[in-house]
Amino acid sequence: MTSKLEQLKKITTVVADTGDFDAIARVKPVDATTNPSLLLKAAAIAGYADLLNACVSDCKGDTGLASDRFGVAVGQEILKVIPGRISTEVDARLSFDTEAMLKRAHRLIELYENAGVGRDRVLIKIASTWEGIRAAEQLEREGIQTNLTLLFSFAQAAACADAGVFLISPFVGRIYDWYKKATGNDYIGADDPGVQSVTRIYNYYKANGYKTVVMGASFRNLNQIEQLAGCDRLTISPELIEKLAADSGKLERRLGPGKPGEARQTLNEAQFRWASNEDAMATEKLAEGIRQFARDQEKLEALLAARF
Repeated sequence: MTSKLEQLKKITTVVADTGDFDAIARVKPVDATTNPSLLLKAAAIAGYADLLNACVSDCKGDTGLASDRFGVAVGQEILKVIPGRISTEVDARLSFDTEAMLKRAHRLIELYENAGVGRDRVLIKIASTWEGIRAAEQLEREGIQTNLTLLFSFAQAAACADAGVFLISPFVGRIYDWYKKATGNDYIGADDPGVQSVTRIYNYYKANGYKTVVMGASFRNLNQIEQLAGCDRLTISPELIEKLAADSGKLERRLGPGKPGEARQTLNEAQFRWASNEDAMATEKLAEGIRQFARDQEKLEALLAARF
């Protein structure tokens, strides 16, 4: 029997959720994703010291620019060992400013293109706020494809699909965390609220002919991954990828086209904000996620500033 990882790869595109290119080379995913937290961890790896020094050169004290250069430099290294795409994130502190997100996204793409990396190998990651979805909609019109992250609610998913974004990253593990803390229950299998959220979104997209890719993210255990086998993509930590590779049990496909989904719905801004307000989990986890990424962005910039 082949490993569960090899079985999964036949029905789902496996993406590595890390900034460590040694780990990526080891687990051999198709694509990879990074975020400010992962970049901060990568900056602590000895092998990145030269990259850090190069990224602060000629930045004239602009830590935001140095940070973007570091994110792109890490992305370039990762692209050397994967056949697909790298997702690089826009500064989370801009999550409620559409124009600022557009400006930063354009800079990231320019940095990649100046380094000889075409936009066809990059996804710009943006938080799934109303403003972020509007920025992604504009970027998609320009031929810059996007990955909408920190996605916790059905309303976010519906709005992203209507905006024509390339890919969404619903956060399975963080949804599970919230419900476990709120109820005291340890959800298993198909009862896991994170699994249920992604399944609902996947079925809705397929039933209504949306082309937006669903990429489950933020996994806490192997069971969550197995319950979403067949999803378009799953972004998984190297540790969990290696556990899948070591397991030779049978993996059953759980998701696939042709299953019933809800009727298509289009939300205006007021409806989106009301639906978000009514979902306490999504409201809290989105705000928490943005704050966490913002703090890690600040730590990364402080680390870079020390090298000027």
